[in-house]
Amino acid sequence: MSESAVATKSTRAKIDLVDHALTLIIVCLVGLVMNTVGPKIPLADGFMGMVVIYVISLVGLALTRFAPFYLPSVAWISLVGIVATLPGVPGSEWVVAQAKSVNFLALATPALAYAGFAIAKKEIEVAKHSGWKLALVACFVFLGTYAGSVLVAELILRLQGV
Repeated sequence: MSESAVATKSTRAKIDLVDHALTLIIVCLVGLVMNTVGPKIPLADGFMGMVVIYVISLVGLALTRFAPFYLPSVAWISLVGIVATLPGVPGSEWVVAQAKSVNFLALATPALAYAGFAIAKKEIEVAKHSGWKLALVACFVFLGTYAGSVLVAELILRLQGV
């Protein structure tokens, strides 16, 4: 067996669906609070949307674990979401209507905050050794991202005649 096939097999075996399901419940509850507080979407509307996203995520994780070929979980979850919302698929209008009541930024904010806190020792060591060079590159990345966003926004506003 090739090394990548062994790595893929061991990666699939490590997916604990119960653990992921419990973690997703916590993530969905935090997302539901953020969805209600931030964009002020009614709790009942956001709850059903979050349940739909939860089910799509669990189906994608189950496919990652049990499908006859390997794809990363993010790919399976995305495919399940795409198929569930395709026109012509039974119930797709309902799934889309429920998912519309979940604000993406309300979900992304706690996830990005957690990612910011989840810095490993290795990243800290890299930052210590890189020093001023890393800070300089970060400044250029921030400046470039900001300038790119400004240009795109300006172009869209001009095209709309604002």
